[in-house]
Amino acid sequence: MIEDWDHFLLPYEQAVDELKIKLRGIRRQYKDAGLQSPIEFVTGRVKPVASIQEKMVRRHVAEERLEDDMQDIAGLRIMCQFVDDIYQVVDLLRKRTDLTILEERDYISNVKPSGYRSYHIVVSYPVQMKDGEKKILAEIQVRTLAMNFWATIEHSLNYKYQGEFPQALQGRLERAGEAAFRLDQEMSAIRADLSEVQPESKSDGETAAQPSDRQSVESSKLT
Repeated sequence: MIEDWDHFLLPYEQAVDELKIKLRGIRRQYKDAGLQSPIEFVTGRVKPVASIQEKMVRRHVAEERLEDDMQDIAGLRIMCQFVDDIYQVVDLLRKRTDLTILEERDYISNVKPSGYRSYHIVVSYPVQMKDGEKKILAEIQVRTLAMNFWATIEHSLNYKYQGEFPQALQGRLERAGEAAFRLDQEMSAIRADLSEVQPESKSDGETAAQPSDRQSVESSKLT
């Protein structure tokens, strides 16, 4: 039985902190080169103990298997402006040597029945502890701002209704998800049209389309 949860979660907290710094660093590197970054901002969290325990019961995860079977105790979320940016970020993650990708789930091309869209990547990430290296599982979710808006509302409603949505509400959520994705597609088409008229150029400063990392969203819940 895990008696000291603070001790158990310490390497997960370290993994989240390190990965946030590294992923935000990608954005700064694009900015330094005067290029449009595929990353809008990055958030992360360690799953609360109560949520871990609830999921252990719901998914029948034995305590001795917790580190191996629960992939999202450490969670990162990367926000992008456009759908194409998501796949660019995925390619960047695939090239990294400081983490190992174990699993990818494309819920954009294979949208969930609920209407949920996102790209999930499960990674093994090594953290250096006082007793040596410890590999931590972390889930990285990559999505657009529109996808995140839908998912945030759906998550809060799911909590309220405990996953049992009225049929009429479920249908409205699915239609809202489709509307959000059509918005993403239209914005991507607009960007493509603008690129034909005015090719991307280097910029000395940050544009309105690239705000700085939003520290205020650090507490955002991951779904």
